[in-house]
Amino acid sequence: MKKKKSINQKTTKEQVFFLGFSFLSIHGEKSTISSSWESVMISVIELWIFDVYLALGLSARNAIEAGFDGVEIHGANGYLIDQFLKDQINDRTDEYGGSLENRCRFALELIEAVSNEIGANRVGMRLSPYADCNESPDSNRDALGLYMANSLNKYNIIYLHVIEPRINGSTTINENETPHRLLPMIKAFKNTFIAAGGFSRRDGNKAIAENYADLISFGRLFLANPDLPRRFELDAPLNEYNRSTFYIPDPVVGYTDYPFLEVTP
Repeated sequence: MKKKKSINQKTTKEQVFFLGFSFLSIHGEKSTISSSWESVMISVIELWIFDVYLALGLSARNAIEAGFDGVEIHGANGYLIDQFLKDQINDRTDEYGGSLENRCRFALELIEAVSNEIGANRVGMRLSPYADCNESPDSNRDALGLYMANSLNKYNIIYLHVIEPRINGSTTINENETPHRLLPMIKAFKNTFIAAGGFSRRDGNKAIAENYADLISFGRLFLANPDLPRRFELDAPLNEYNRSTFYIPDPVVGYTDYPFLEVTP
């Protein structure tokens, strides 16, 4: 199988590869500039909800068969799962809306479905309880984050990956945000906790040294520095990333063309 061979080649240096799901279409609808066209959001009917469980379970199985070590359920940044979680956008009146428990039901049932398919030791989840990406804020973010951290223990997934309050999508909203605000979630979750959101090398080392998190996630820095671990090891200068190229399909720039560090033997 070509895909499995490709993934195996990427993991020859004892890397762990988790595949992330996307609820965004590769080819979405487009509207002209200044158009009056607007997308209309609809509530997912219960029958479709179970279709999502089946589809993601199958996708997870395919990912494992292709050679990935696991999958990450993306419950952050205002996408489908996050829209169920947040009370300022979830206006459902059935068992998936209203109370905190009901709003978290979809996410937890999805975790259960995928875990049953490939094993909880191959499943992680990403959350952003403090962000309001895509107009999806919550009125009690601390309670939402803590409830999810506690509830996920039931399924024994391998890790929980949470975005810091200071990051809202692509924006750093407050550098002076209350420090260690994720601590209640970190203490509640029993397995590996990954913190993400605007960390530098210094900040990441400090967070690990203070037992603030088990692992630190880097996104933008890794995109611009394909050899980021090596640069961190040497405390070498970093390439600056160009955000304007992050999400464009054409021209294909800003993804695989950042230079590697040149080290004199």
